[in-house]
Amino acid sequence: MERKEEIILAALELASGNGLKSISMSQIAEKVGMKAPSLYNHFNSKDDIVKAMYSYLREKALQNRAARSVDPEDFATRSLEQILLDSLTEYLGMVSDPQMMNFFRVLYSERSINPLAAEIMLEETEHMIRSTRNLFYMLAIHGKMRSEGIDTAAMTFAMTVHSLIDYQMDRITAGKTDRLGNCESLYTKELTEFIRWFSIQNGEGRHGQKTH
Repeated sequence: MERKEEIILAALELASGNGLKSISMSQIAEKVGMKAPSLYNHFNSKDDIVKAMYSYLREKALQNRAARSVDPEDFATRSLEQILLDSLTEYLGMVSDPQMMNFFRVLYSERSINPLAAEIMLEETEHMIRSTRNLFYMLAIHGKMRSEGIDTAAMTFAMTVHSLIDYQMDRITAGKTDRLGNCESLYTKELTEFIRWFSIQNGEGRHGQKTH
């Protein structure tokens, strides 16, 4: 394990128990068995460690999760609902990765009082909005979605998905469940029903055409 990776994971372990705002560079240094000044050879500040933690955990979680990519060649034979479900599989797999979920739970608990936590959550949300918008324009070009109001549709879809993930995260923290999805998949009943409803409302068959 590289030294930077060791520092990141040590910081995550400390933050999981005490929160981001409660940990210090000296605590992190002690956790990895080095003197505090030596830690600055790898990171300039605690904020730099947290930002690196986000990038590292996100990339690692995506690498660990095999997911079917959204291929335009499949659009003609698949429903809008199936395409949207597939488009979220990789993202839900990333969020449900144990280390990534641990990190996100810390961010969720601190984003209202910690500007850096809010900044990372904002970056994650904006990333999903951009990805969703790009997908929706592609779907419209291929005749799978109505072309009217695509930007609004992308915002609605992305923000609703994030809200439903927030809801499930709160249920996990409250001890109501121990997983992001249900027993059989990464999708909750609420998320599946929303995607089905959204597909009916925004698919090309909304006004009587076939939806394949």
